[in-house]
Amino acid sequence: MPDGFEDPKEKLILIVDDDLSILDLLEHAIGKHGFKVERASDGDEALKKAQSLNPNLIILDFMLPGISGFDIIHHLQVGDTATIPILVITGRRMDPKNIHLIKQEPNIKEFIEKPIRVVMLTNAIHRILRTRPPELNPPGRGPMSSSW
Repeated sequence: MPDGFEDPKEKLILIVDDDLSILDLLEHAIGKHGFKVERASDGDEALKKAQSLNPNLIILDFMLPGISGFDIIHHLQVGDTATIPILVITGRRMDPKNIHLIKQEPNIKEFIEKPIRVVMLTNAIHRILRTRPPELNPPGRGPMSSSW
């Protein structure tokens, strides 16, 4: 894109959460912004997809069955996945000291607590990936336009 921002259509985001309703919500919201989306519902699947797909960003639920989010973060810091930015989401109330420690990990770019505000999440994604949000409601197409 001429303004220095990249096209979201060129970016793949891996969403990792064991709650299917959250996966559905995030996939829909992120897809509306033009990103390609892959899903994983546990840590093992997340690690395999991260290694095989090399996504541009991983949105990682911190509380997962099996391999914990913290262990996944450390596994991803090695090899080809070491440069993939991670946005952590969690529904667990955490001590500010622990949040600060997690944010110090080299691949962690953002930490968001649930319930997730979609606007906050998509803004963070665009900032991390240096992409421009699409016009979700172009001029002349909304309920207040004269083209009704």
